[in-house]
Amino acid sequence: MTLMRFCLLLPKLRTVKCTRLSTLRFSPNLTTGCLAFFSSAWLSTTTHQKEKRNIILMGPPGAGKTSVGQVVAYRLGMPIIDIDDDVLEKTWGVTVADKLSEVGGEQFIDVEGEAVCNFSASGSVISLTGSNPLHSGSMQHLKKGGLVVYLDVDTNDIIQRLSRMKVNRIVGQDAGISMREILLYRKQFYEKWFDLRVLCGSGDTVEEVADKVLHVLDRYQNSESETYISTRRKPLSENTSASNSKYFSDVVVEGLAPDGGLYVPKNGFPKLEPREWLRIASRSYPARALAILEKCIHPMDVSPSELRTMVHRAYGENFACDSIAPVKHLIHNQYVLELFHGPTASFKDLALQLMPQLFAHCLPRMCNYLILVATSGDTGSAVLSGFSRLNDCDRQRIGVLVFFPEDGVSEIQKLQMTGFREGNVRSVSVLSDFDFCQRTIKRMFADSSLTGHLAVEYATVLSTANSINWARLLPQVVYHSSAYLDLVRDGVVTFGDPVDVCIPTGNFGNAMSALYAKQMGIPIRKVICASNHNCVVADFINTGQYDLRGRKLVVSNSPAIDILKSSNLERFIYHTSDGDSNLVRDLFLSLEKDQFFKVSLDLLQRINQDVSAGWCSEEDCLAAIQGVYGSTGYLMDTHTAVAKVIADRLQDKTCPVVVCSTAHHGKFAPAVLKALQCQNIPSEPLEQLKQLGTVADKSQTHADLFECLRERRKHKHTVCQADFSVLAEEVETMIQDSFLKVY
Repeated sequence: MTLMRFCLLLPKLRTVKCTRLSTLRFSPNLTTGCLAFFSSAWLSTTTHQKEKRNIILMGPPGAGKTSVGQVVAYRLGMPIIDIDDDVLEKTWGVTVADKLSEVGGEQFIDVEGEAVCNFSASGSVISLTGSNPLHSGSMQHLKKGGLVVYLDVDTNDIIQRLSRMKVNRIVGQDAGISMREILLYRKQFYEKWFDLRVLCGSGDTVEEVADKVLHVLDRYQNSESETYISTRRKPLSENTSASNSKYFSDVVVEGLAPDGGLYVPKNGFPKLEPREWLRIASRSYPARALAILEKCIHPMDVSPSELRTMVHRAYGENFACDSIAPVKHLIHNQYVLELFHGPTASFKDLALQLMPQLFAHCLPRMCNYLILVATSGDTGSAVLSGFSRLNDCDRQRIGVLVFFPEDGVSEIQKLQMTGFREGNVRSVSVLSDFDFCQRTIKRMFADSSLTGHLAVEYATVLSTANSINWARLLPQVVYHSSAYLDLVRDGVVTFGDPVDVCIPTGNFGNAMSALYAKQMGIPIRKVICASNHNCVVADFINTGQYDLRGRKLVVSNSPAIDILKSSNLERFIYHTSDGDSNLVRDLFLSLEKDQFFKVSLDLLQRINQDVSAGWCSEEDCLAAIQGVYGSTGYLMDTHTAVAKVIADRLQDKTCPVVVCSTAHHGKFAPAVLKALQCQNIPSEPLEQLKQLGTVADKSQTHADLFECLRERRKHKHTVCQADFSVLAEEVETMIQDSFLKVY
């Protein structure tokens, strides 16, 4: 266990009565491992007696808690306790049904809870009643001695089972309330109390659910299986040991690996079964996000209850559309995934409304943190927005400094960023391009004299929120998965049918997250990368050569993809080469030194199995905006238009293709108005939006973007020369202003 992970766990350990004294590893046999864990010694802070942890199965009536509990108990060689039979009826001396008739539904929860509070056990598998979670005191009592495992069973399955059991009413179900309504009401209580979720597929057998219970218990104990490594890691004997494992909390805080590589899961992504995907297809976006992220973030790093709070805060009223990331039919086999309904009208909001909360949660309390971000446009305002929404305590120790190219973003993007002038967030423009900004930030991380100075003088650590940070990339996996589930829900495809995804691609983070969604089980056939004339990524995917020699970045109408050095391509090559870190290290060191690398023909063929790519001109981009608007009335931004052009060229129309719409058209109003051949385009961004409003359907307007520009006025902002020392001075000034104030 790393020192940082130990520090992160301290606050959590203090909140529970029983504290595990050491980390126990499971044996290769799953059942043996679970038994070793739940028969291990736990020290009570009040009684100093050794106890054994309980496994507490929770879920609605008909979830199979009793049957599954019997199988789990048998496999682990542990006693089984059924709350109905072994606690309530023995305590009352009458059946549960008789007691319910005696006291009535309103009082039954309290009577039942009181009986449970007087019950204690250790080292047992306990099957709760469906109504136990409605009583706060009894659940707090039970959780002190065990882990609560939630059997999350499909509501339709529950209703069918209860019907077969001749159960037509459950506790708390008043007259006029349907079974579906009462089950939905109860769900909030199950979500509140569980430590581990078992996502049950429709039709899962008792044995299959029991297997899943044992799996989540094994996962909970065996956190060593969910560590992260650098894409450039050296062999174990050369530079590290097993004790230096990196966990989710570590990589969120560090951002970039010390060797210059990017963090990736050592054992890849978890894979959901088709029945599990189908379970969440009918759920809301936040509910889908929670189910997916629970699989990817170990509960020792972020507990399910904490994650649930973060997810619902991230994807709530701050999004203009209730669907968060809706999929709309465009034309023929093409669908648009609208990723621009967040507060800054960019797909970056989907990650950056959640990432700051994860970041603040994972940070040790003893330091200040300054997040450095390089942006070619949308990332900047999304980062500033996300981190400005942290609570007061977190804002006092977490600051954000954004560097952006002065002439490489749209006026609306610039106004969005420079409007953040107070508090813990700030932006600075640089008289260079995005690649210089990104390169300078990487150099700062690698400069031990700078980072040491900041740590000693200001107790401040540098981190990043670019897509190189794992907590930034991970939430993007959710919306690619959600888009496919929308198509399944709407009957466009049957789960398992392939789709293609076309993404305007610059830093390759969006494309990489689609590939990770594929790794989790979403049947994405091909990721199509769309570039503008800054087409270094497209050239690489088509030729295997990444060549920056003599190449200059040319400003375009789609600035978010005006990038020459694509950071997340490193993760892609690591993924495609089956984790060949030596190859990755050699390639990217060569790129840094010689501005060039070339992959083998075999690797190029493997790359082309997953990814294809193309690029289009500025004229093609604007023509696409005009053509789609003329034929469908749908208004695209310049980045979406680039993707539309390439989808038309490369997609074979044998399956649906999802075009990622990464920004609202209003963010690039001048280019869009030009594409629509509007005359007398105003120079003021707010007036540009008003003119667009006369052209586009009112449903396509973005109220938050409009309000943002209405509230802010153009003002002076800091402009820096393209010099490392100048940007380093801005970093130190930001730290002084943020963390050395006297109140």
